[in-house]
Amino acid sequence: MKKNFILKTLVLTLSVSLFSSFGTFNLNTSASAAEAEPSIVAQSAITMDLETGEIIYSKEADAQHYPASTTKLLTGLLLAENKQKSDQLVYTEAAKAQPAYSLDDSFMGGSIKVGDKISADDIMKGLLLFSGNDTAYVISDNVAGDSTKFAEMMNAKAKELGAHNSNFVTPNGLHDDNHYTTAYDLSLITKAAFGNEWERSVMELPEASIYINGSKVMLENRNLTLGKNGNIGGKTGYTSLAGGCLATVYERDGRKIVGVVLKSTQVDNEDPTKFNDMDAIMNYSYDVQKEVYKSSGEEVGTASVEYKSFGFFGPKKTVNVPIKLAQDVTYYKNAINDAESKINYSSSNASAWNLIFNKDVQLTYTTRNHSENVAGTVEISLGTILKDNLLLYIGTLVGIIIIISLIFMLKSLSFNRRNRRSSYRRGRRR
Repeated sequence: MKKNFILKTLVLTLSVSLFSSFGTFNLNTSASAAEAEPSIVAQSAITMDLETGEIIYSKEADAQHYPASTTKLLTGLLLAENKQKSDQLVYTEAAKAQPAYSLDDSFMGGSIKVGDKISADDIMKGLLLFSGNDTAYVISDNVAGDSTKFAEMMNAKAKELGAHNSNFVTPNGLHDDNHYTTAYDLSLITKAAFGNEWERSVMELPEASIYINGSKVMLENRNLTLGKNGNIGGKTGYTSLAGGCLATVYERDGRKIVGVVLKSTQVDNEDPTKFNDMDAIMNYSYDVQKEVYKSSGEEVGTASVEYKSFGFFGPKKTVNVPIKLAQDVTYYKNAINDAESKINYSSSNASAWNLIFNKDVQLTYTTRNHSENVAGTVEISLGTILKDNLLLYIGTLVGIIIIISLIFMLKSLSFNRRNRRSSYRRGRRR
């Protein structure tokens, strides 16, 4: 008896231990999944698939921040769209007046004169590699006439690209209270800049030589992690109010992702914080898998489809039918996609009669900056239409029966008349 009690106690203890172990494992798995999203210093950040436009990672991506010198991506894009590499640009008074981190101050000892000419390609390199504040004003003055008109061009281009929550005042990004953007808007600008062959080729350079008044100047790219971890191009930025800013494009295994971090910390030009932030969100973005947004068989709405009661004729009617998915729809789970994902069905050319015999339909999954076609089905049957037109069909059937009966009666009357006439004629012949 005592032995049985001891054995039962041991079995119970082992069972509890095993279940406890399984429970602990599940809890730890959930914790690991929750911790997969990176912890970064930057107040705003985003990553976006360059090809599909899908937003992969988002942290306060629509919050407005000062972009500092990442502004120069937009300035460079306007230069590339309005000038040729070989064009000679005039060094202007506004360029001469710009503060430190200018070509004039840092390399030429203030010797560049107003009216001197520098090739557009060298100005592009000075803009994107060294981030010269004077080069931005050379561009604004030579492209638009002055910085005010150039700001109008910047804002028009931003809106064209879909960057609707931004406003640009200065071509170099030096602080102005009304000069701001968002991580999302800047990702669109970065994508466009990288898509321009001239600007992209400069963004990708680790260093380059330029010529100013016959003097050779060597420039190094301030994108400190260029060529590392997949970083293939981008633009840095910093002011005391903007903090550390970085806009980049990464490529790993042939897949390109745009990344932006805004309002990170930066002590000096060597501070790696914003670069560490970028690596963290990129590592996450290349590793993360899509999750199921809606499952196959799930109802995702209803559609109003038109039809004529008798197929090709009759009164036109509308019936509401449920729409279901015929496949899983997946997405990258983040705040933007959670808020803006939708599944739509266009029924403008669909007939309820056709849908009875072919229930497969094409749906569209949309979220910000991305859409794709997905398979769906409509829940409609012949009974749906019969029920919707029951009185009409009964009335029509009764009408048909009455008409047929009348026709039969008329034929019978006609037949009887002919018989009576025939009988009368036969009687007279006798």
